[in-house]
Amino acid sequence: MRWTFAFLHLLALGIGLGAIWTRARALQSQLDSAGVHRVLAADTWWGLSALLWISTGLVRLFAGLEKATAYYTSNHLFWIKMALFLLVFVLEVRPMLTFAKWRKARARGDSPAASASDLPSLIAINDAETALVVLIPFLAALMARGAWLF
Repeated sequence: MRWTFAFLHLLALGIGLGAIWTRARALQSQLDSAGVHRVLAADTWWGLSALLWISTGLVRLFAGLEKATAYYTSNHLFWIKMALFLLVFVLEVRPMLTFAKWRKARARGDSPAASASDLPSLIAINDAETALVVLIPFLAALMARGAWLF
């Protein structure tokens, strides 16, 4: 059971990293109908990976599959990881709302309004999230080896 959740947790990370990177690159391409489709498809994978990452992480934290909950909660790196994850979530609010509007516009048969002034900030947010998604497992590897325990 612990291997299954460890695998799914790491799989979610891989899917998420690929999705967030793809979404940023799609935002840099021509945002015609196909380009918007690529952005929204990558965004869907990013959302699904987040659900899998969060759910498997919570099970691993509270079910004691690997280590006791106290091991995690008494480690500074765990709290830094959680703060970085929260930062990813906060950064994601704007893209999430923007792409929800795009999805609604497409459902109505309209072309999503991708403002040229919004694109640089959406790309920057994606790039920041990508960097954080790379940093979080680095901290997890340190934490799993007992680094920076109280």
